[in-house]
Amino acid sequence: MELRLEPPSVEHLPGLVDALRRGWSPDNLRPEAAGEMLAKIAEDPAAFLATQDDPDARAGDITLPDGSKVERIPGLRRFLWDGEFCGVIGLRWVRGTAVLPPHVQGHIGYAVAPWKRRRGYATRALALMLPIARDRGLPWVDLTTDEDNIASQRTILANGGQLVGRFTKPAALGGAPSLKYRIALDTDAL
Repeated sequence: MELRLEPPSVEHLPGLVDALRRGWSPDNLRPEAAGEMLAKIAEDPAAFLATQDDPDARAGDITLPDGSKVERIPGLRRFLWDGEFCGVIGLRWVRGTAVLPPHVQGHIGYAVAPWKRRRGYATRALALMLPIARDRGLPWVDLTTDEDNIASQRTILANGGQLVGRFTKPAALGGAPSLKYRIALDTDAL
């Protein structure tokens, strides 16, 4: 089955739960995030699902890897699905601007379950997310990746990403040497 992006739903939730129980997490900086997600799903699956698509940023503050809290910005999440759960991709934005606050490293982030990697799913998911970002009015999207994450760099480059800089992530976000890429969605805006 071809990979598609699915809005989080009760139908797809068992796949996410299985992946979390197998040790996968969509948050590569906070290992405890998987357990937190499982607890939220167990407590109230509908409430958890409601936080996955949050274009009005109503789900409350975000906890950074250092434990500090920051204000949530609008966002949405999609499950990668090929007949079963494969991972997630998320989009974040600020209304009226393509500029992100300092605690948000990029507009799009993705995580593929280890048992679904090396199939081109991240590349395809990013390609499918770009029109959604354009529909949100973004002229471009920024993505960041650690310098040693060659697979992610290839995914971004395959989708038209251009390297715009090297930087070190803030300590609150892991402090790793990183790369920033930009993908143009509206070439007139750049």
